[in-house]
Amino acid sequence: MKRLFSLLFISFLLSSTASAEQLLKLSTTTSTDNTGLLGVLNNAFTESTDIKVAVIAVGTGQALKLGANGDVDVALVHAPQAELEYVEKGYFIDRRYVMYNDFVMVGPTDDPAGIASANNISEAMQKIVESGSRFVSRGDDSGTHKKELELWQTANISPSGSWYVQAGQGMGAVLKIADEMSGYALTDRGTQIAYQDKMQLQLLFEGGSMLSNPYHIMAVNPEQHPHVQAAMAKQYMDFVTGEQGKHIIDNFKINDQPLFFTASPPAD
Repeated sequence: MKRLFSLLFISFLLSSTASAEQLLKLSTTTSTDNTGLLGVLNNAFTESTDIKVAVIAVGTGQALKLGANGDVDVALVHAPQAELEYVEKGYFIDRRYVMYNDFVMVGPTDDPAGIASANNISEAMQKIVESGSRFVSRGDDSGTHKKELELWQTANISPSGSWYVQAGQGMGAVLKIADEMSGYALTDRGTQIAYQDKMQLQLLFEGGSMLSNPYHIMAVNPEQHPHVQAAMAKQYMDFVTGEQGKHIIDNFKINDQPLFFTASPPAD
């Protein structure tokens, strides 16, 4: 029922704003929106162009579907393989790299699974399973969920059982659930930093190219959906990937900690 209400609300928002001439509709991830970065970026864009941005923050899977259906003009997401599949099918054009952060594993301060001593992320996930500790999954087809499933597969683990909790919620909500359950969770670093003062969970494992988290922006293909705001989409993408956008992204901090970087992700 909650998911149905959410989708109906999105539909209402989109339909009620469709006639506005200076409105750009952006689908993006909850992890991007939760950090507060988008608010700063979009305000600066509006000040420069008088174009307002309506943000629909959902899981990456849903954000991509909104674009494929022509319900938004542009998408900012972080699931490279899924993005390329949608581009190949002709739903999106002009895919551009924007920024990166990385994924980290958080958990209880006492770290009952001992993942802080793991040599790599696969070992960390094996330790969680062997200890029977709770793990809270996004379970929502988001970019974070896709990465989590990739990591389980790499570790040769099929997660199931009472220890594995599929929340079907956004990143902030998942961190709150994991905190209440004294469980572990995979999160992007940006949201972890944004929520670190709101929870007891600690960052326990980080590092390695497998945990890199790049973000790309794409315009909905106007050949498939002639009604989309193609010119405004390009204007927004030029802003986000241009010098002013890069400056805002690289200088956006919480507790004096940068959350995203516009340079290319480092390799091992």
